[in-house]
Amino acid sequence: MRKILSLLVCFVAPYVVYAQFETSTVLGTVKDRTDAIVTDSKVTLTNLETNIVVSKETDDNGNYEFGNVKPGRYKVSAEKTGFSNALAEGFTVNVGARQRVDLTMAVGQVVETVNVTSAVSLVESDSSQRNQVIEEKKIVELPLNGRNYSDLALLSAGVRRSAYAVANPPREGAFNVNGQRSTFNNFLLDGVDNNSYGTSNQGFSNQVVNLPPDAIQEFRIVTNNMSAEYGRTSGAAINAAMKSGTNEIHGTLWEFFRNDKLNAVGFFSPPGGQKQLLKRNQFGGVLGGPLVKDRAFWIVDYEGFRERVGTISTANLPSV
Repeated sequence: MRKILSLLVCFVAPYVVYAQFETSTVLGTVKDRTDAIVTDSKVTLTNLETNIVVSKETDDNGNYEFGNVKPGRYKVSAEKTGFSNALAEGFTVNVGARQRVDLTMAVGQVVETVNVTSAVSLVESDSSQRNQVIEEKKIVELPLNGRNYSDLALLSAGVRRSAYAVANPPREGAFNVNGQRSTFNNFLLDGVDNNSYGTSNQGFSNQVVNLPPDAIQEFRIVTNNMSAEYGRTSGAAINAAMKSGTNEIHGTLWEFFRNDKLNAVGFFSPPGGQKQLLKRNQFGGVLGGPLVKDRAFWIVDYEGFRERVGTISTANLPSV
């Protein structure tokens, strides 16, 4: 009976849950080969991993803009009666980016498609922010003592480790940007505020939710001239994007271990003496896939830690 009541309380009790809010943008201009703008053309943005499609029409200046775009691989196409379709595909949208993709249409039949190879801008010309994107490859493959993804912010210019990072206990996310205090940094998770306002000054984590590195797709650290959308901070804005499920089931497994069988005898122990017991296993995995193909997706992340440690004491005794 007690279990049933507990379950009912979970369903009826109100709780605030933040939705994912992506901060990436795909924008551009549609023109013809004479460099004249093409208005009222239908522009379609497709996520190549989830096959989710959104469409818009260009305005009176031939411009289009898709907001709240999730980081990933995309293609964008434009079509209009009297013109052949224009297509740019296989480009990557990073977290917090304003990715410009300009399309050029040619006079022809709608059934024809023109692949625009130079449409994607390699330089983020629509933003003057000073920032750096830390990709999944770096997050997963670079060594992390403590497995805090935010430590990789030290790869950016103007970032140094704070004294709080080596305190007892150490504080996660403790780094200074451009000489500012570590508490002046602004942490975002999928565009939602992730700052631990109440405990960051008490030696605890700076983030409410500190995801393991394998659950992070990538993150962007903005250190200067940041957009007004971030606000709050004079340090850095750290915008992390969680991994997402796709139309294909995919996942990874990992483990780090230390074992006394691989260790040497302690410095103060006699030669051939007993080794200190150490059995440490840190393991986990990520698995994602489709819930409803092309519409809804799921992803699961798990991280475990098991440790057994022993202590050896030595003493010198007088002998006769």
